[in-house]
Amino acid sequence: IAKEVAKLLEMKAQLGGDEGKPKFVLKTPKGTRDYGPKQMAIRERVFSAIISCFKRHGAEVIDTPVFELKETLTGKYGEDSKLIYDLKDQGGELLSLRYDLTVPFARYLAMNKITNIKRYHIAKVYRRDNPAMTRGRYREFYQCDFDIAGQFDPMIPDAECLKIVHEILSDLQLGDFVIKVNDRRILDGMFAVCGVPDSKFRTICSSVDKLDKVPWEEVRSEMVGEKGLSPEAADRIGEYVQLHGGLDLIERLLQDPKLSQNKLAKEGLGDMKLLFEYLTLFGITGKISFDLSLARGLDYYTGVIFEAVLLQQENEHVEELVGVGSVAGGGRYDGLVGMFDPKGRKVPCVGVSIGIERIFSILEQRLEASEEKIRTTETQVLVASAQKKLLEERLKLISELWDAGIKLQYCEDTGIPLVAIVGEQELKDGVIKLRIVATREEVNIRRESLVEEIRRRTSQ
Repeated sequence: IAKEVAKLLEMKAQLGGDEGKPKFVLKTPKGTRDYGPKQMAIRERVFSAIISCFKRHGAEVIDTPVFELKETLTGKYGEDSKLIYDLKDQGGELLSLRYDLTVPFARYLAMNKITNIKRYHIAKVYRRDNPAMTRGRYREFYQCDFDIAGQFDPMIPDAECLKIVHEILSDLQLGDFVIKVNDRRILDGMFAVCGVPDSKFRTICSSVDKLDKVPWEEVRSEMVGEKGLSPEAADRIGEYVQLHGGLDLIERLLQDPKLSQNKLAKEGLGDMKLLFEYLTLFGITGKISFDLSLARGLDYYTGVIFEAVLLQQENEHVEELVGVGSVAGGGRYDGLVGMFDPKGRKVPCVGVSIGIERIFSILEQRLEASEEKIRTTETQVLVASAQKKLLEERLKLISELWDAGIKLQYCEDTGIPLVAIVGEQELKDGVIKLRIVATREEVNIRRESLVEEIRRRTSQ
């Protein structure tokens, strides 16, 4: 009771004192942040690199509502379902804020009876998580998704998704990275041969998913202590989940006496071998690791799963690379559309989500450290005049240039490449003085050639 009373008193103090003046707490809600012009300039740079990659791969763009019917999201996320934001009933429908862009995409496909599409979607999603904002974890954040839906030759779309992650992370120059790959069927087959009961597959899977954050001993004690798995089964899992490699490891596991007897694991390993052959053709296997500890806790994955992790040196003296967190993830989810289709018709899908927030916080920190000037506008020309009384002439010129589609303004700003100077003498001569900011060079340009000259100089 004392705790509740203290809480109420604190709320009362926040809402307003007795003197009748309300006291507002000026802050953004927990797990959210504002983005000023500098941050938005970096963010737009990242978005444009990602979008141009998605478009290069032939994707169309869609959008869906920020909230869905609660039942659309229910039962799709396993243990993560507790992080869904439910909205209060507003007019007879139980609604929730979208948790990701994949489930709304599957709903969209089923609703519109689409069986074949390559799409991207960039939008905000919401999670009632405990945010770690320094590491780019929020309650409201953007996801950049690329998905391929439809029947194709096995593993071709999966390989394309991995190629896209490789292209984007290389393009953004974030430093060294590794893309870990596994398969839900290999995991389930492994659980089966290690003696995990069917009913515990998903919950054990979400324990294994923590291996990138906590050591094996902790994961083992969670499996045995909290989830009731036998210590023998846990130890057998431990032998597998600490393995990672490439084609050699896949070949070795295909010969594994226990795993090779399991139908699911054998299928998964066969597909994994095919995937690595395609990734070799794409020339990207140097950054790909087949990793048996990768589990990705979401319930809807059915085949290949992957996650990209940025690496950095722990310190200058040690050459060892450590993961600084996942910046992209995805996988195959062949059953999700069927969950929404009245006739249960399945549409095979595979997709990837780029973790824009974490990428963004890394770039932001890096730019702050380098003290590089960030341009927050795309202004090409600054219109200025030496004399006070030429405001009307400046406005006339500005209007002319705006109408010609040139980005300009009439006040000081950083990084603007050209200055157009209006002076009395220039007006008499029918010219405008153009100053090239970088070189301080000045040239007189005839008024009628100005637009063409600005375009020529800003396109170089």
